[in-house]
Amino acid sequence: MPIYGKSKSARVVDLLIHGLLIAIAFLSLFPILNAFANSFSDRTAVAAMKVTVFPIHFSLANYNAIMNDKQFFTSFGISIERVLLGGGLQFVLTIMLAYPLSRDNRRFRGRDIYMWAIVIAMLFHGGLIPWYVTVKSVGILDTIWALVLPKAVPVFNVILLMNFMRSLPKELDEAADMDGAGPWYKMAMLYVPLSLPALATVTLFSIVGHWNAFFDGLLLINSPEKMPLQTYINLFMLQTQQMDDIDPERMEALLKMSDQGLNAAKVMLSMVPILILYPMLQRFFIHGIVLGSVKE
Repeated sequence: MPIYGKSKSARVVDLLIHGLLIAIAFLSLFPILNAFANSFSDRTAVAAMKVTVFPIHFSLANYNAIMNDKQFFTSFGISIERVLLGGGLQFVLTIMLAYPLSRDNRRFRGRDIYMWAIVIAMLFHGGLIPWYVTVKSVGILDTIWALVLPKAVPVFNVILLMNFMRSLPKELDEAADMDGAGPWYKMAMLYVPLSLPALATVTLFSIVGHWNAFFDGLLLINSPEKMPLQTYINLFMLQTQQMDDIDPERMEALLKMSDQGLNAAKVMLSMVPILILYPMLQRFFIHGIVLGSVKE
């Protein structure tokens, strides 16, 4: 083996590894690239399944149709409202539950009982029918609260944040006790600022979870004007209309687009908020999830 540099066999292995990683990355990105290309291709090329990763016969017909779709932007606003309400509620409740659970039994008697209850709730679900009946019985069916309140306490996020707080030095508690700080002050002024990486991680989980959720909207929302974006995309991609109800301009627009192309355009627009948000929180993500998963 040469003294300087790598041997020929080592370089070959490196090339194979890099080639494999590039292939995996391309396979992961291919659905997104294909959806992007379909959204900018005309209906003939999309219907013939000729589009791969580059648009064929570039067309803006799909995006022009979305610009005239009031329900799309209504659902977009509902999803933003859901993220703000649901994400904010999850943020507050996750902190308020994770902090006391991060204390030991001496500081929080009965901690193990609550911990077991949370773990059981994470492992075993009550079932779809009891979940629906509960939402209906409290009178929040067909409202934004039906999408927010059932997910107000994400157990996985609580455990992740709790473990991060438990990894912080115990001397912080002792120093705060000597200064006469109470539990609320320590939580708000000490543990929350030090837990920013974990908080950014659980916030990202919360936002992505609320933004991408569609199944609960199908079951709990009956009014189309109250549907979140992902539910609308899955349910109302392109409605079939009677020929005599379509004016000539609408008919021309429909002829220029296909169901798959319009669906791809809606999916691409729905990805924009997450693509903007994720880079802002990415630097906290790995640090927070690693430190939050090494303990209990």
